[in-house]
Formats: sequence, structure tokens, C-alpha cells
Amino acid sequence: MVWMFGQTGLIQWTDELLQLPGGDWLLALAVLVIAWYGSKLLVRVIRPNVTRYFRRRSVTDIVLRLLRAVTMVGAFFFALGVFGVEVTNLLFSVTLLSAVLAVILAPIATDLVSGFLILVNRPYEINDMIEIVGEEKRGYVEDITLRYTKILTLENTFLVIPNSTIYNRDVINYSANDERTRVSIEFTVTYEGDLEQAQRLLERATERIDGVIKGGPPIPLGGTKYPAQPKAFITKFGDHGVHIDLLFWVEKPYLPIEMRSKVHKSIWEELDDADVEMAYPHTHIIFDETSGRARVAVEQS
Repeated sequence: MVWMFGQTGLIQWTDELLQLPGGDWLLALAVLVIAWYGSKLLVRVIRPNVTRYFRRRSVTDIVLRLLRAVTMVGAFFFALGVFGVEVTNLLFSVTLLSAVLAVILAPIATDLVSGFLILVNRPYEINDMIEIVGEEKRGYVEDITLRYTKILTLENTFLVIPNSTIYNRDVINYSANDERTRVSIEFTVTYEGDLEQAQRLLERATERIDGVIKGGPPIPLGGTKYPAQPKAFITKFGDHGVHIDLLFWVEKPYLPIEMRSKVHKSIWEELDDADVEMAYPHTHIIFDETSGRARVAVEQS
């Protein structure tokens, strides 16, 4: 009874509005405004349920956007009906127009298909930290739509990439499984120094830095488990000294640059009292009997 009363009242209000001068315009505008704000309210109310169902924020956002779009399209067709426009004829015209626009808007269609594949394959998700290989751009995924992916870079700028472009690029996802990130720094120490002391110095200087994982259970990576604490490994004997690869883990993927700086500074402070010297290229120039003679002239002014 309440619905019938509300429906009858709505029909009566609509008829009275149409009888006013410019009533058709007022009714069409009222429908569009109600649909706009009503769809926003509807999305806000049902978002928790949709989020629990899909569990992925990117899919949830797209579903809710499509719901708002369908609501607005329905309101638009209703507004056209107020002016006597036949929806069936309009749909036929839209079909012909779509066939023409399909050729013109093919690049956009490619972005949409790529966006759908990204949502299905899930190479990254909103709030994941990713890096575009070759572009040296790293940041957090801010939004994923069917047309583009928006990334908030570590330089606090937005990078908007069409889905057709990013889908065909190599993307590193630092947040897919575990945010802990391994960092590698190579050092070269002289042959004259204490090699074991050099390894202990590198490990000790790294462990005292906040943000570096200092120990605990080994970190699984594929089928291998890596020690969580910093470790210095001898990699090769080079021309100027012994190469040591220092491996350590940081807690967050945005920390490697900062951690590298802190590690270098900490090691520099440890070198003062240690029998360890960082190697650097030396050039020796030797003149002997096989070197020939140099012509030297002195001019008097």
C-alpha cells in the first residue's frame, strides 16, 4: 500500500510538473540530478558489501563506477523520453554511430581490453609498490581503471599510464607477497688488509642501522631461504682488490636508496680504526731505457 501510494503520488507530481511552462526541462533536470546524487548515495551504502564480495579494491571500484554509469544512462534515456524521443529509434542510431566510432576509438578499446586483462591477471593491485622496468620510475599504485593506471611516484608526482602501454611493459611488484626487499652493495678492499675483518666490519656497520632487518628466521624466496641478517660474501679477486658483495634486507620497499646512503656512511665511520682499506685504481708511470727520450727545451724571455 505504501509503494502504491508513493507511486501514485509520484505520477501525479510528474503530471503536474509537466503542465508548468518549461516543465519538461524541469522534470528532465530533476531526474538527472536525482540519479547523480542517488547513485552516489547508493554506491556509498553498498560499497562494504561489494568489497566483501570481490575483496579487491580495484575490481570493487570498477563495479561501482559501472553501476553509477548504468544509473546515469537510464536517467538520460528517461529524460529523453520526457521530450518524446523514441528510445528504440535512438538505440538504433546509437548502434550505427557505435560502428563508426569503433574504428576511430580503436586505441581506447585497446586500453579497455588491457585494463580488463590487468584486472583478471592481477600483476599489481591498488597500494602495491611497482617499478616500470627501463623507465626507472617507482611508486605506489593509486588507482586502476579500465583505461589507465595511476601511480604516485616516490617524487610525489602522479604517473598516468594507459593500460595498453603498461600491460606490454615489464613491471616489478615489490608488494606482491612480502614488502621486505633485499639490497646488494659491492665493495672492493685492498689485498693488504684483513679480509675477515673487512667482512665483519661490513656486517656490523649495516646491522646497527634502523630499518635493516638484523636477524630472525631465514627469509624464503622461491625455493631458497636467505639469511635475514646482513651477510658479506667474497665474490672475486679483481685487478685492484677483493670484491665483497654485502647483502641485507630492508623492511619497506621504499627504503633501499635511504638505506644505501646510511650503510655507506656507517661503513665510512668504521674504517678509521680498522685494518681495512677500500681499493681504488692506481696508475704507476715508469721510465726506463726502453721508454725513449723526451725532448725538453728551455726558452729565455
